[in-house]
Amino acid sequence: MKNRKLIAFLLILVLFIVVFLLKDNLLRIIYPKTYKEVVSVYEEKYNVEENLIFAVIKAESNFNEKAVSNRKAIGLMQLMEETARDVALKNNIDANTNNMQEQLYDVYKNIEIGTCYLSTLLQRYENKEVALAAYNAGIGTVDGWIDKGIIKSDGTNIENVPYKETNNYVRKILRDYKIYEDLYKN
Repeated sequence: MKNRKLIAFLLILVLFIVVFLLKDNLLRIIYPKTYKEVVSVYEEKYNVEENLIFAVIKAESNFNEKAVSNRKAIGLMQLMEETARDVALKNNIDANTNNMQEQLYDVYKNIEIGTCYLSTLLQRYENKEVALAAYNAGIGTVDGWIDKGIIKSDGTNIENVPYKETNNYVRKILRDYKIYEDLYKN
């Protein structure tokens, strides 16, 4: 009986050592930088932090370019066709706006339009938390919350977001953003 306990203890100890030594490698599997070359192009063009883009992609689609939500948001950055069409037209993005659904399955177009939209929100709200809430819930909804005093435009009381989904979304993106920052420091 003592031998089994000792063996179990040693196996657990070895497992902890292996996990500790491989932690960053394991985290890089869970938090990849898939499509880095595409993200790099548009992070620079639209002045959005690379790790924030990756955190949004991770939360929205977990890097599944074919993802479609139950609300019909499409692709890596889970864009609604109407929003994507509006962003593309307002920002002179070369996209076939008559066939936006097909365009949103294209990795390059999805990341470009999604990053441009995120950039627009960051400029509009001058605050990461509020911009992320708007990415999830919509500009009109977030503007309404600000107008009614439910949340502040500086994001200091972002925990007051009344939609549970949006509240969790903002927290998740900020957590993943921090993980990306820490994991890919160099």
